Amino acid sequence: MTTTAKFLAVTLDCAEPKRLAEFYAAVFGYEVQYAEDEYAGIGDGTMSIYFQKNPERRPAAWPGPDKQFHLDVRVPDVETAVKEYLELGASRPDFQPGEGNWTVLADPEGHLFCVCPARD
Repeated sequence: MTTTAKFLAVTLDCAEPKRLAEFYAAVFGYEVQYAEDEYAGIGDGTMSIYFQKNPERRPAAWPGPDKQFHLDVRVPDVETAVKEYLELGASRPDFQPGEGNWTVLADPEGHLFCVCPARD
């Protein structure tokens, strides 16, 4: 039998942990729980996202084979959320895959995330 693990957090490498923590805290409505130059963290008591300084990290080209992961988020209104996230510092890549009703964005450091509609 395999030991069952409980998910603790996801950690994103980035150049500016405090800045990225503030961006995602606004996106998710989480509190910034810890913020230093080398490391920052946000969470809601159940889920946490950590940000670790890696000044040499370079975002993968999109589209392209080097992308390793992306986040998916659900929102009540995709168009409104996209507008707000762009105002927070996200960018919208030219390439938008498929005929879906979601939008691909990149956070201020180039990590991709998909903004998806809430389920009915």
